[in-house]
Amino acid sequence: MSSNLKDIYFAGGCFWGVEKYFSLISGVHDTTVGYANGNTENPTYEEVCHHDTGHAETVHVKYSPDLISLKELTERFFKIIDPTSLNRQGGDAGTQYRTGIYCVNEGDFGEIREVIAEEQKKYDAPIVTELAPLQNFYQAEEYHQDYLVKNPNGYCHINFSNLE
Repeated sequence: MSSNLKDIYFAGGCFWGVEKYFSLISGVHDTTVGYANGNTENPTYEEVCHHDTGHAETVHVKYSPDLISLKELTERFFKIIDPTSLNRQGGDAGTQYRTGIYCVNEGDFGEIREVIAEEQKKYDAPIVTELAPLQNFYQAEEYHQDYLVKNPNGYCHINFSNLE
């Protein structure tokens, strides 16, 4: 099974809740939080939050397409974000909290565009979630990995009780 895994990167505000959410989905093999598509190498959390690094807090999702499709993962992603909110999710504001989907496989763009087009029908305002190739990804510090598992009462902008 592990040889057939695929990669996708989701930025949905603070990466702690996004990581926990995807880690609970059957077919997701692994999640890692980090910083994506910025203009500096190996940024720290401090740099991403307080300097103009251009990075988004992002979750690398490694999944089995035999168990869950990219389409379903993307549809589920839209359940936990406000795709019309620019550089803000929940109480977090700044470019590092923008929403985005970053692909490593060129073939993934068409499927994701279809999901975005369907999602757009639910909103009057335009969807501002980025769809772009992954340019870079730097793993976040260890204390951010599985943060909500280590800190069950930690901050999270996602209301898990409203999700199926």
